[in-house]
Amino acid sequence: MRPKGKTRRLMSWGLCGAALTAALVTPSAAQAAPGEQGPGHRPAWTLTQTGTDARFRGLSAVSSRTAWAAGSRGTVLRTADGGRHWSDVSPPGATEEALEFRDIEAFDARRAVVLAIGEGEASRVFRTDDGGATWTESFRNTDSRAFFDCLTFFDSRHGLAMSDPVDGRFRILSTADGGRSWTVLPTAGMPEAQTGEAGFAAGGQCLVSSGPKDVWLATGGAATARVLHSADRGLHWTATTSTIPAGDPARGVFGLAFRDRTHGIAVGGDYRADQPSPDSAAVTGDAGRSWQRSTTPPAAYRSGVAWIPHARATALAVGPTGTDLTTDGGRTWRTVDTGSYDTVDCTHDGGCWAAGEKGRIARLH
Repeated sequence: MRPKGKTRRLMSWGLCGAALTAALVTPSAAQAAPGEQGPGHRPAWTLTQTGTDARFRGLSAVSSRTAWAAGSRGTVLRTADGGRHWSDVSPPGATEEALEFRDIEAFDARRAVVLAIGEGEASRVFRTDDGGATWTESFRNTDSRAFFDCLTFFDSRHGLAMSDPVDGRFRILSTADGGRSWTVLPTAGMPEAQTGEAGFAAGGQCLVSSGPKDVWLATGGAATARVLHSADRGLHWTATTSTIPAGDPARGVFGLAFRDRTHGIAVGGDYRADQPSPDSAAVTGDAGRSWQRSTTPPAAYRSGVAWIPHARATALAVGPTGTDLTTDGGRTWRTVDTGSYDTVDCTHDGGCWAAGEKGRIARLH
């Protein structure tokens, strides 16, 4: 991930949740790369064989068997057998152009929308309806001032994508046909951006949604790190200062996760390995109108976060130095794995996946 400007931006159900929590809290038979076993416990993640060394910051878990990952050098992978086999389903030409895929949203094993980031025409959106056998480019940014970071979908038709500020406000794209076409939304309902404020294309979670209309946007790089919320699919927004430190192009809120329209977790910090990240997590219980510091946050910068479904108060946060677990809704965290991951996603049938550097994609059993 680059610093500010070009460099930084290229950057029964209840039992299922209880079982996943137990898998992280107690020792397991999961396998991991050499050297990843922390003191006092065994790693919770099982690495899969992807056959590539691309870095995957985009991840969309459909189920415990089906997942999509998007990463560097125009790489898109898909599995339909729980990670035993991964298929390279990259869009034609994406590898040759070395597109930087940083976010992907999949609806099932056949339909997915993927976002490439970058300045000007490097920012693009592609859609597939046949499991990646063919792709259609549905959006190419032609404004050199725009730089798209993340996308999210409310359902299989309605979704948004966000760009760093243009003319002083974040730019929002909207689709009502599953990503086949996109329209720039008016900016009248968008608050003015702070000087230096932008999103982090770090783990596909700087723009997230919950329910049919609520969406949140995470920022950093400015004097304060903020979370913007819209309750009408991006037409009107309110901005709230988070408790995660900013004041530097490398600091801010990197990832968000909401288990419903009111309860959310924010993670972030300073992505530079030689810099500390105090107060790297925060929680909200009022849809983001206010944020409270985690009393015991993760010990380092985290770029991805996901709620474990049907466990209510249990979530995972990941980053280059490990995985942290909370069982009290984000107030306290403890490290349960030291492997490097950039993003994490969990599914309603109890599957959790994580992805990151050097082709790393893992599944939690």
